[in-house]
Amino acid sequence: MFSARILFKVSYIHNARSEYQSMNDIDHNLPVLSVGEISQDLKRTVEAAFSRVRVRGEISGFKRAPSGHLYMALKDEDAVIDAVCWRATVGRLSLGPEDGMEVIATGRLTTYPGRSKYQIVIEAMELAGEGALLKMLEARKKKLAAEGLFDADAKRPIPFIPEVIGVVTSPTGAVIRDILHRLADRFPRRVLVWPVQVQGEAAAAQIAAAIDGFSAIDAGGPVPRPDVLIVARGGGSLEDLWPFNEEIVVRAAANSTIPLISAVGHETDTTLIDHAADRRAPTPSAAAEMAVPVRADLIAQVMDDGGRLAMALGRGLKERRLRLKAVAHGLPKLDIIAENARQRLDDWSERLARALGGGAARRRARLDGLAARLRPPRHQIGWGRERLARFAAALQTAIGHAGEARRRQLTHAARLLESYSYRNVLGRGFALVRGPEDTPVFAAKGVAPGTPLTLEFHDGKIGAIAAKSIPTPGGDGAAKRAKRKKKTTPDQALPRQGNLL
Repeated sequence: MFSARILFKVSYIHNARSEYQSMNDIDHNLPVLSVGEISQDLKRTVEAAFSRVRVRGEISGFKRAPSGHLYMALKDEDAVIDAVCWRATVGRLSLGPEDGMEVIATGRLTTYPGRSKYQIVIEAMELAGEGALLKMLEARKKKLAAEGLFDADAKRPIPFIPEVIGVVTSPTGAVIRDILHRLADRFPRRVLVWPVQVQGEAAAAQIAAAIDGFSAIDAGGPVPRPDVLIVARGGGSLEDLWPFNEEIVVRAAANSTIPLISAVGHETDTTLIDHAADRRAPTPSAAAEMAVPVRADLIAQVMDDGGRLAMALGRGLKERRLRLKAVAHGLPKLDIIAENARQRLDDWSERLARALGGGAARRRARLDGLAARLRPPRHQIGWGRERLARFAAALQTAIGHAGEARRRQLTHAARLLESYSYRNVLGRGFALVRGPEDTPVFAAKGVAPGTPLTLEFHDGKIGAIAAKSIPTPGGDGAAKRAKRKKKTTPDQALPRQGNLL
């Protein structure tokens, strides 16, 4: 029995060795692939098996490359998959990816041989469920509110009776018909419709472009500039109304230079454009009612106000007429007031006539005496002409004498000035010494040896060089005598009268 067991073990080992040998033979027959070749085979296999997939997950590690491509990861509680969105696709996405956003990404699976990883190439993206939309909406609302786009102080009043109304909505559907019908019933106005999509990926860009386009219209141009804008859409789900929550639309509404009324959805629907608009209407029909008043009510109101104004004017005139009559009854009679004045006027007239009669003769006699003393005008003119001629001759003579006296004074002053000229002194044998800068030199002690000098005589100038100073004979005795002369008595110190010349 023991030998049987040994035989069994030997047989088992032999069979195992035979099987291993056969496997080695098979491995040696497999082709040898490079890393790149097997990576490409794996890439083709994955892309063929997962050419179109939809993956739900939370965005993590989102970043935007300088090239414009988007890189991120989609994760859930079980796994993580890398994702990439090429730049050409980014512009077509219906939302802007952010970290923490739960989305459903549509695309294809592929591999990245450079890192031995598989990833999804995103071709479309949508939020996963209404809860994610509401979370994103609340975050965007807080962001735009912090920038001041929803401030109540920036709201503008709606014109009372606009001439032109601009409407941004879909050209087909019940919304535009409801607005036009409501305007026609209340107060017909000119309406400009900017057709746009109100749902879908391109809706937000078209709505923002329409608001900006209306704001860019110049007043007085071929296309009339609207006085008020209405941005309208019918009801729908949160996803249907999402274009009116896009940041580009909210910013366009806040920056609009024309007062804007938002009328998106039904009364219970609220979008971000409602906060940025100047007024929010619960429905498109209500927006039309906000834009214009009821013309018939205005006419009735005007007629009622006109009637009340006429009645008020009539009552006012009647009251003032009664007051005028009452005041007139209290006034004294004009005839009674004028009686005393009329009597005083007659009395003063009589007294004036008597005064004028007594003094008229005296005034007439005085006037005759003055007339007799008057000379004819021609005698006065002749006498004045003769007197004027005498004055003119005397004035001419005085002018001649004065001119002659001034001429003699000027001649005398010229001779005196000539006598004071230093050139006359030079003519008597003196010389004028000037230094290097043509400045006069008055003493020898201020001239250093070797200084260039200019000596001016009466007939010209010569140059000279200063030598060593030569002492003056008797200089010390002269200096002592000068010091003794300075010591004078108080009487001798009195100032002497100088020479006037």
